Amino acid sequence: MSAEPPRPFDWNGDSGDRWVENQVRLDRMLAAYGDALRDAAQAQPGERVLDVGCGAGVTTLDLAPLVAPDGRVTGVDISGALIRRAREIAGEQELPVKFLLADAAAGRFDPIHDLIVSRFGVMFFDEPVAAFRNLRTALKPDGRMAFVCWRGAGENDWTRLPMTAIRGIVPPPPPADPEAPGPFSFGDPARVERILTEAGFTEIRIVAVDEPVLFGVGPTPDQAVEDAVANAVKVGPLERALKTVSDDTRTRAIAAVRAAYRARLTPGGVVISGAAWMVTARNG
Repeated sequence: MSAEPPRPFDWNGDSGDRWVENQVRLDRMLAAYGDALRDAAQAQPGERVLDVGCGAGVTTLDLAPLVAPDGRVTGVDISGALIRRAREIAGEQELPVKFLLADAAAGRFDPIHDLIVSRFGVMFFDEPVAAFRNLRTALKPDGRMAFVCWRGAGENDWTRLPMTAIRGIVPPPPPADPEAPGPFSFGDPARVERILTEAGFTEIRIVAVDEPVLFGVGPTPDQAVEDAVANAVKVGPLERALKTVSDDTRTRAIAAVRAAYRARLTPGGVVISGAAWMVTARNG
């Protein structure tokens, strides 16, 4: 019997380790979307909040002052490495937070939460309808949910720009299943609405959120470009595309990507376009 092929997103393996290694730059990239999520969630003093796929805990910690002093935000993630990093960042801060290593899709949660939030953490469920049904059990009868998820790959420069740059240099990857677990599996808003409806949520609202992404920074323009290149090589589809190519092909591909990022230089660094959905709903 052949071994099962490795999962593309192994959050207790390479994927989790890479996120921890690049946590500062990744959270910088996602900052505007975290701000938009905070505004959409409207967490109130005294509320209990569940942060699904909390990663290194930035959203958890961002919401904590809003529910203090009597509320609490619980961050949940399947990655042991990311939960350890979240606890490290939280440190000795006197905030009403805790972090749990758990699978939000199958874990058992008390129905005490007023609000569920997620910043790019819900697109990786193997069985999304079942996962959201399970999450509903964590909500009070009048509880609500807010999450932000990516739109399509073709709308997001963090994948579109480097992969377009290497076209003709690196063989294209096989077409991906648009509904397979991954960052763009919620790109179709009709699918998102169908999943949430089948899971029992109501008052579903899906709104486009377009925010610039600060992808490369540095004290000089050249250093900002190199930071963007390093970002692309370490995390995302470019890293996977370059794994098996020759050194010469890799050199030519990196040069093309570098030129693409140089074209996006601003006084503040390399800025690219991002496109997401903000989704809100209520417990049915």
